[in-house]
Amino acid sequence: MTLKALREEVLEANLEIVRRGLVLYTFGNASGFDPDSGQCVIKPSGVPYDVLTPDQLVVTDLNGTIVEGDLRPSSDLATHLILYRNFPGVAGVVHTHSRHATAWAQARRDIPCLGTTHADYIRGPIPVTEPMSPADIQHDYELNTGHAIVRRFRELDPLETPAVLVSGHAPFCWGPSPTDAAHNAVIVEELAHLAFLTFTINANAEDLPDHLRDKHFLRKHGKEAYYGQR
Repeated sequence: MTLKALREEVLEANLEIVRRGLVLYTFGNASGFDPDSGQCVIKPSGVPYDVLTPDQLVVTDLNGTIVEGDLRPSSDLATHLILYRNFPGVAGVVHTHSRHATAWAQARRDIPCLGTTHADYIRGPIPVTEPMSPADIQHDYELNTGHAIVRRFRELDPLETPAVLVSGHAPFCWGPSPTDAAHNAVIVEELAHLAFLTFTINANAEDLPDHLRDKHFLRKHGKEAYYGQR
C-alpha cells in the first residue's frame, strides 16, 4: 500500500467512528500501519474531525519518531505502536470512548459472550485489563497502557478477540486494516449495548455455550468458513 492510500484509509477510519456516533468532539483516534515500510499513520492530537484532511495525518516509525507531518500525533500513539509491535497481523487500531463499551470499562468488567451476534465477531468475552499502578500512570502512561493490553492477551489470540477494554478508561479495537479496526469498534459498541440490555432483562443471563459460540465464529472466520461470498 502506498503512503497516500494509507493516509486516505486512516482518514476514512477516523471519519467512520464519527459517523457511527462512537466519538464526541475530538475523543478517540484511528491509525494504520504498513509492515513493509514500518510506518504508522495516525490522527493528529486535538484536531476536529470535520476539518481533518489526509495531509494533516502524522506519519511515524515504530519508535514514534515523526517521519512526516507538522502536527503533534495523537497522545495515544505509544499505545497504538505497542499493539503493532506485539500483535502480528494487526495493521489498524481504533480507540474510542463509545458510551456502552466505555461503561463496561469503567465497571472493570469483561463483556461476556451472551449470544450468537457476539460470537459472529469475537470468540469469547471482550476482556478488560488489570488496573494500572500509580507509577505506570504517572510515568509513560500511554506506553504502559499498551503494555497492560499486551499482558492481558498473553493467553488470548488478538485476531480472534480484536478488542479490549482498558480498565477505567475505554475500548481499543484493531484489525488487519484501519477499515477493519473501525468496523470492529462499531461492533464492540453494539455488543456492549446488547450485553447491557440482556442483563437488564435478565440479571442471571448465562454465557453462550462453547459449541454454539464456536460454530458461529468459525463459520465466518475459520479455515473452512462458509459465510458470505468467496
